[in-house]
Amino acid sequence: MAAARVSPDICLREATQRKLRMFSELRGKPVAAGEFWDIVAITAADKQQELAYKQQLSEKLKRKELPLGVQYHVFVDPVGAKIGNGGSTLCTLQCLEKLYGDKWSSFTILLIHSGGYSQRLPNASALGKIFTALPLGNPIYQMLELKLAMYIDFPLHMNPGILVTCADDIELYSLGESEFIRFDKPGFTALAHPSSLTVGTTHGVFVLEHFDHSEHRDLEYRCCYRFLHKPSIEMMHQCDAVFRAGNFSQQDFAGDNTPSLKLNTEYVYTDSLFYMDHKSAKKLLAFYEKIGTLNCEIDAYGDFLQALGPGATMEYTRNTSNVTKEESELIDMRQRIFHLLKGTSLNVVVLNNSRFYHIGTTEEYLFHLTSESSLKSELGLQFMASSIFPAIPECFGRTSCVIQSILDSGCSVAPGSVVEYSRLGPDVSVGENCIISGSCIITKAVLPAYSFVCSLSLKMNGYIKHSTMAFGVQDNLKKNVKTLSDIKLLQFFGVSFLSCLNIWNLKVTEELFSGNTTSLSLWTARIFPVCSSLSDSVTTSLKMLSAVKNKSAFNLNSYQLLSIEEMLGYKDVKDMIAYREQIFQEISLKEKQSDLETF
Repeated sequence: MAAARVSPDICLREATQRKLRMFSELRGKPVAAGEFWDIVAITAADKQQELAYKQQLSEKLKRKELPLGVQYHVFVDPVGAKIGNGGSTLCTLQCLEKLYGDKWSSFTILLIHSGGYSQRLPNASALGKIFTALPLGNPIYQMLELKLAMYIDFPLHMNPGILVTCADDIELYSLGESEFIRFDKPGFTALAHPSSLTVGTTHGVFVLEHFDHSEHRDLEYRCCYRFLHKPSIEMMHQCDAVFRAGNFSQQDFAGDNTPSLKLNTEYVYTDSLFYMDHKSAKKLLAFYEKIGTLNCEIDAYGDFLQALGPGATMEYTRNTSNVTKEESELIDMRQRIFHLLKGTSLNVVVLNNSRFYHIGTTEEYLFHLTSESSLKSELGLQFMASSIFPAIPECFGRTSCVIQSILDSGCSVAPGSVVEYSRLGPDVSVGENCIISGSCIITKAVLPAYSFVCSLSLKMNGYIKHSTMAFGVQDNLKKNVKTLSDIKLLQFFGVSFLSCLNIWNLKVTEELFSGNTTSLSLWTARIFPVCSSLSDSVTTSLKMLSAVKNKSAFNLNSYQLLSIEEMLGYKDVKDMIAYREQIFQEISLKEKQSDLETF
């Protein structure tokens, strides 16, 4: 009798756990030539972010949390206009050329784009998305370690070139026995995941050339006729990008978290990471050095991949509907890139048993860390990682999640909330769906449901100060208005921002906002108090939050106030890392004492 086929979900979980075990073995050990990446490069938006990333990489290497013998680099974007992740890719190529000359032509390079300010997940704003903590491993994994673990098989089966990925997504996949993903074809090679058409509207979609096999396999090598960037459902159908799931009854859609693909359900193949061989990288580098300065945002996915494949047309170069800011140079630059890359092949590695996850917003972060999500099961995410907390409540399949924190037995954290790098005293009550990061709350406090609280160390005039951003997890920090008369349209914790200013006794003037005076937002509003101690900082910001919730006055006039934008400018990374290390050492000591008591 034939053996029962293992379900795709179990295969995916087992493949993921194998990669995690392999990476765990490499942490803190020198790697042999060809065993791992030659270079791991992380992009940064500005000098301050570059310094923060370098400091954290240095600490990780000291603590032996990363494989040794690898060149880890942080490459910063040039000063001036924003250049997007496409521009950052070009800049990285130039940095590699300057550092290594012709030597990098033989290297396998991982390039991780992490240059954003994470306005949709602000607990990652100060130290970077790639350093977002996960409830996994010991010492705990951050996104960087997870990326390195999930890509652990790639360098061994890759020709010299560059693998391009983003800091806030996760790709999981399983293959048949003795199968590996190979990046050995000329041009570009991209991973493709089966996804719903709705997911396709917010991702890149591959129009694949005809394929003879009628049955889907876990791994298929295909050629891409054309790449569509965030297309409408109508365009997916027009371009013949849509498939029917007749052979996919057990297969999950990437990123959908639906139980299974239904028979005859329509789906498309969406993008995640991509590889370019050294020859293609050199072509892009020569182009960048020829143009000199880039003055517009280039998208590595939309602007590079749409130029590839035999069906590519110039039509996309004039489409600016997916562009956040339209510069005069953008269309011209896109057309030049199109002509540069036209005729280059786009190979597609179709992963039929795979999932793509994004953890770039507060909503996604809370969902994946506190609910019974597929990702939690596949990675083996814990509800408590490297922490001291006696009791974790559970409600309707949701728990709280505590990462490298010390919580008193008397405190309570409701299901659906995440606490990271923090200390909470006995009289602290945290409501549902909250995020608490880098904080110290020792006095009696009640945090309302959906609170976001994140503390930063600051260096101001040579002194260490502290400030805590506090608002609602559903607040839109990116939403901006052009005039002071329109700030009533902004919402803080579900309340008109204008009403909040009245509660805090703050006047509506241009001095209330930092940065661009025609782009006024919660991100640039000077409303967060600066204090001498971390605990005072948290207590004061919680009082302003409580005042809004209870509609009671709380005067902020006597405080020096900063915007989140300014807090990031003053941040003291060294002090924040030291606070995390202090918590880690205390937890380690308690664990050792506990182990001794059991003997």
